[in-house]
Amino acid sequence: MQPTNSIAAARQRVCRIARLWPGTPYHHMGRMKGVGVDCAMFPLEVYREAGLIADIEIPFYPPDWHLHRSDEIYLKIVQQRASELQSHETPQPGDFVLYQFGRTWSHGAIVLDWPLIIHAVVQHGVIFSDGEKDGMLVGRPRRFFSIFSKAKPDTDLTDASRTDHTDKSDVSVESAASV
Repeated sequence: MQPTNSIAAARQRVCRIARLWPGTPYHHMGRMKGVGVDCAMFPLEVYREAGLIADIEIPFYPPDWHLHRSDEIYLKIVQQRASELQSHETPQPGDFVLYQFGRTWSHGAIVLDWPLIIHAVVQHGVIFSDGEKDGMLVGRPRRFFSIFSKAKPDTDLTDASRTDHTDKSDVSVESAASV
């Protein structure tokens, strides 16, 4: 297991990087701070910039896939890289929350200090929200994940040069991220 100070520093780094994104417009499949991002690419880019994951190529996904399909595209990608928190565990800064919209788990956000989250929203871009009480999130089922619990004992959470060796052979156009 990683030393607590290494994990704490990585969590702080994630939150510090995420806080640089507000004002970035919403843009489907966008990945650029200040230019455009969606709710799938925003966390991916923050975790990548923090050095916790490598650059991940995500195939095209339609903006409304979650309304017309039942395949858990976003959830599958999250589960490959993060561990789900148990119901008794409190989400910590830098953790990830996934909300159900339409038929699937299809809206992601980074926890800053639960219930404070940061996420990309259509027509608003990257914003801060109360993950329990803000409009579109009220009453939605949610699941929490931690990327930090997937770190291997020999992994330095401060090393931004790591490479993602995940087998991508099962990731197709139908297995992309979310809105």
